[in-house]
Amino acid sequence: MTTKLLRRLALAAALAAGLTTALTAAAQAAGPLTYDLKPTRIAPDTYVFEGSTKHFTRANGGNILNSGFIVTVDGVIVIQTGPSRRYGEEMRAAIRKVTDKPIRKVFISNLHPDYWLGSQAFADVPLAALPGTIAGIQEEGSGIADNMYRLVGDWMRGTEVTVPTEPVYGSTVRFGDHRLRLIPLAGHTAADLMILDETTGVLFAGGVVFCNRTPTTPHASIADWLKELDAVDALDIRLLVPNHGHIRPDKTCVAQTRDWLTWLDGTLRHAIESGMDMAEALELPIPERFAVLDVLREEYRRSVAHLWPKIEQESLPRVN
Repeated sequence: MTTKLLRRLALAAALAAGLTTALTAAAQAAGPLTYDLKPTRIAPDTYVFEGSTKHFTRANGGNILNSGFIVTVDGVIVIQTGPSRRYGEEMRAAIRKVTDKPIRKVFISNLHPDYWLGSQAFADVPLAALPGTIAGIQEEGSGIADNMYRLVGDWMRGTEVTVPTEPVYGSTVRFGDHRLRLIPLAGHTAADLMILDETTGVLFAGGVVFCNRTPTTPHASIADWLKELDAVDALDIRLLVPNHGHIRPDKTCVAQTRDWLTWLDGTLRHAIESGMDMAEALELPIPERFAVLDVLREEYRRSVAHLWPKIEQESLPRVN
């Protein structure tokens, strides 16, 4: 082996060692992963952890939803548990800083991953969901969790599927000094649970309403989802908490969600009837009024992929 080759090998080894040291130092400087959850009080006894309006990424750890909790005289009611075991544990620790009352029940609104993958942290508490959500998690939970591991990586460490244990139906239940109306719907997914606190007028809308964030459609029926929005419009509320997007003191985002879904469905149907293929539909222009919606083009393209096959089947004539 020549002296020149030895020098090159030594230089390569030194560079590799330097890079390893730099990466290690950077990781140590970054510290442990944390969601840094801080509850915001939005009404008497009522708190929300506000999430990002972006996609699941390794930067946000999947924290894109608004989870929350209500402190009653009898204990705490938790609404959604977040996208990972780490999130659930941090959420529980943050609740403990607000109150030392025990957690009495957890409600899960649908089967999407950011609603329930933190449930391991609440395994000692009744986990309540609609029967359709329970069945959906039993059927798809492992695949949903695997996908989240790929999307957000180490944030998911130790996260396992924890299926809700208690089926709930449409009813009004009292927890201490709060009356909660449990509203079962279907459209955004096959089973969507909204929770209206009749004591404060706060509606936890689940995935039914999006606010300044483009709606997601992997399990959606647009026609049924529009009926869900009609149900929200019929409610007397003081504050609307969408699971994705900004909290509002009015129903502006109900109209915004309806406008988007109506345009999306009509546009795809017109594209199919006009003879376009899906590749062409992916690049169709989006009206300027929707520019306020975050992750607009990305979610539009995902929705085309989700909805196109069914709309195409409905729109094209059957030939025997």
